[in-house]
Amino acid sequence: MRLCNSGSLRRSVVAAARPSARHPAPDRPRRKAPPVNSANESAVFWEKHYAGMDARWGTKPNPVLTALLADLAPAPGTSLDLGCGHGGDALWLAAQGWDVTAVDVSQTALDRVAAGAAATGVTDRIHTRRHDLAETFPDGTFDLVTAAYFHSPITMAREHVLRRAAEAVAPGGLLIVIEHASTAPWSWQAGQDIRYPTPDDVIASLRLDDTWRVERGDAPQRTATGPEGRTATVTDNIIAVRRTS
Repeated sequence: MRLCNSGSLRRSVVAAARPSARHPAPDRPRRKAPPVNSANESAVFWEKHYAGMDARWGTKPNPVLTALLADLAPAPGTSLDLGCGHGGDALWLAAQGWDVTAVDVSQTALDRVAAGAAATGVTDRIHTRRHDLAETFPDGTFDLVTAAYFHSPITMAREHVLRRAAEAVAPGGLLIVIEHASTAPWSWQAGQDIRYPTPDDVIASLRLDDTWRVERGDAPQRTATGPEGRTATVTDNIIAVRRTS
């Protein structure tokens, strides 16, 4: 479930024991977020969206993520991709040796991730899981948790989900959040008066304690490409925080 200003709608915690790399722990319901629109509404929206989308769209990794990992996490481990969409990030991570749990609310998206994993020979390192993350969350802890453009036109308790994402980071691991901080002219939000949070706002909303270190928290600009090749300068928030113990 990813909604990107680039013109694509893609969809990237310490627990008792880490799941096996080959056999992740089973999923079970976690504590509920504050009431929002029904889970069914989110599932219907994203299923319809992906069913009508070219399966090749969103299959390339986010270059911001790849650059961050080259600096901050060069050695692969276990990872959790929240709102994986067609799996551009998840498939790239698996190709680099990461053991990836790819999560989305759309079964069509997850089926396409599985097909991509089979086509690229990384089936043993991709585990697809269907969740409406406002309702349920994967079990276990991970060396890397990513939420790239984790936005939706369907109301959800996003801060709650990101705090749960932080809880899913193993000691020494990273949480990476990449999100819109401006509106592209082709966005579904174009023309709306929107106040985007700053990186400091996002970090504060995670309610992290002193066992965390901020590795990155800024809002650089980039050139985005939208439908029909249209380009615009947009701003992204980039947040990378590490659990030190």
